Amino acid sequence: MASRLIDEDPALAHEHALAASRRAGRIAIVRETLGITAYANEDFALALRELRTYRRISGKDDQIALMVDSERGIGRPDRALETGRAVDRSSLPTPVRVSLAIAMSGARLDQGDLELALGELEIPELDPDRAFEWSPALFAARAAVLEDLGRDEEAAFWAHRAEVAAEALGVDEAGDEELIVEDGLIEDEFFDVESSADGSAAGDSVTEPESADEDKGDDEDEVASEGVDTDALKPEPTVEDEVRELLGEIDADADAADSGTEATERDA
Repeated sequence: MASRLIDEDPALAHEHALAASRRAGRIAIVRETLGITAYANEDFALALRELRTYRRISGKDDQIALMVDSERGIGRPDRALETGRAVDRSSLPTPVRVSLAIAMSGARLDQGDLELALGELEIPELDPDRAFEWSPALFAARAAVLEDLGRDEEAAFWAHRAEVAAEALGVDEAGDEELIVEDGLIEDEFFDVESSADGSAAGDSVTEPESADEDKGDDEDEVASEGVDTDALKPEPTVEDEVRELLGEIDADADAADSGTEATERDA
């Protein structure tokens, strides 16, 4: 129910998450769900508490960006930066690492350190010639900081990259258009995409920036230089998207349980 309601009624979704926590408070995904719905409702203190509990139970750092943002929401940018620095970024999945960089940049902005905010975004994934699910948000964050610095021309460049990447990624999801690089610029062009044996698209396509942790199991984000993993071409997830994806697992488990119950009743 939380996953079904999070978009239209975040407050009611949060009530369902609270109900789940009262019944199964020692299950990691329950505490994670409660933390995310609390964040969506801007109850940052509760979100931080629940996400810390989730991390303690699961041993995972995949919600570290929300934890950093929750510290910011409470008004503690110093603690936000400490929280972000406490994790090994090289061990994080690429989307999480990018989200953390954006959150850390925001904490620097909260402190009024514009140059340091810009520095937080200087990561390998910041490549204007390549677009992945995290690219629009990363490009837009850089554009915003540059605008605050008064570097309007550079800000316009990155804002345009963010718009092009977002549009192209959205079109690619439908399989109608491919994002390519021409003369160092991201451009859109219609052409037929042929699938290779591993499901990647053949042709002149956008590839993923190399990062230090590619050899540590981040294969799902790797794209060959002559192909693109279409699963990676998704818009940067919003908070609601993260909640919907996470809580979709709950719906799937519930549906599976209902099917099993119906089968048992038929057998009986």
